[in-house]
Amino acid sequence: MAAVDAGSRSVHAQGKLDAAYVVSLGGVPIGKGSWSIDVQDDQFTATASGATSGLLRVFASGQGNSAAHGSVSAGQPIASTYASSIVADNRSDQVRMFFSGGAVKEYLADPPTLPSPDRVPLTEANRKGVLDPMTASLIRVAGNGDTFVPEACQRTLPVFDGRMRYDLQLVFKHLDKVKSEKGYQGTVVVCSVYFTPVAGHIPERSTIKYLVAERDMELWLAPIAGTRLMVPYRASIPTPVGLGVLQANQFVSIPRPPVPTASNLKIQ
Repeated sequence: MAAVDAGSRSVHAQGKLDAAYVVSLGGVPIGKGSWSIDVQDDQFTATASGATSGLLRVFASGQGNSAAHGSVSAGQPIASTYASSIVADNRSDQVRMFFSGGAVKEYLADPPTLPSPDRVPLTEANRKGVLDPMTASLIRVAGNGDTFVPEACQRTLPVFDGRMRYDLQLVFKHLDKVKSEKGYQGTVVVCSVYFTPVAGHIPERSTIKYLVAERDMELWLAPIAGTRLMVPYRASIPTPVGLGVLQANQFVSIPRPPVPTASNLKIQ
């Protein structure tokens, strides 16, 4: 059974989330996906998958999945591996990354990014102190009190996706309430999101210019019960053809029981 306002208390350091999302553009459903997160005391796993649906399948079809795995230190997930695979209209895009000490030690992007004299070059420094796109979405709120606080948003996420290095700046906007069709109902923290490209991009591309100029992107964060992690419940971005929205219609999270150890087992 899903917790209500689970972020207002935290008695475990472990939890699980099973979520399902619907993607819409201008109010028309165009895709759906799922997200599963398992956080234990010393490790975590997060997997996501999605596909186009509805009218969009008439014009294009696509599906993808991604996964991150790593350790947990003081409640903060730290990735050791990340992988993503996207197939759309018979074209494939694959990314694999291996992390150590907060830096990308090895990565593969297939097909390779096309060389261009206009592209801002990626350097080794751009791959240090970074997060993969999945782990960047697992946002830990420091302390031991309420997680529905402005500090959930007040941060800059340094992301490397295997092709581009960029920053996502989150700024607190307000609190809101949500009610899932299944699972979580309660408070969410609403953040404004600002995109800043760092390297691997072509500055004059229209998409890059649009994202940099956009001031109305939002991220709504909801808690994983049993942890101090907040994760996206809803994300939205205005587009020239309507508002693009990814929103959970299922968000079931439960505390994970502590794993028995020799120190907490009683000998009968």
